Amino acid sequence: MTTTRQDAWSKDEDILLAEIVLRHIREGGTQLQAFEEVGKLLSRTSAACGFRWNSYVRKQYKSGIELAKKQRKQLKKTSGTEEYSTDEVIVSPSASPTPVQNQFDEMLLYLKDLYDKANKWEQENIDSSTVKEKTKELEEKLTILKKENEDLQNELDSMEGAYKALVELMEKARQMVVFKDEDKLPKV
Repeated sequence: MTTTRQDAWSKDEDILLAEIVLRHIREGGTQLQAFEEVGKLLSRTSAACGFRWNSYVRKQYKSGIELAKKQRKQLKKTSGTEEYSTDEVIVSPSASPTPVQNQFDEMLLYLKDLYDKANKWEQENIDSSTVKEKTKELEEKLTILKKENEDLQNELDSMEGAYKALVELMEKARQMVVFKDEDKLPKV
């Protein structure tokens, strides 16, 4: 089953393509084998990998290709006598940054940015959980205060009823006193 993708190539994918192609060149393999390997890793067709290599990536790795070819020749010469390390640096250092160094710097910045974003997300997540806990506490307090308010309102209503009854009772008592006083007054 051939997997095709129509999305753009990322810098990481370009670097992976370059590393695998240069490794195949160093070790005496073919670019077609490299394209197939990269295609499987990136879920792209080997043709897409070959096109990307020839149209864009290869131009950025000219010195790396030359070095890989030299390493391949050395490997063929010394294959019977010495071990060859595939961990050697692909591009020799120079006074000005090479595309590989630039890409490494860009990748490093990208990873630092990703790390900072992860830390920020984690902090926001912690802040979010703290806010959720505080909200839950405040909702519980609100429920308690609503209940207390309801109890106080009931008590107030009860006191108002008792106060009205007391005022009515006092008014009746006053009327009774006034009525008795009128009976004791001499009639004119």
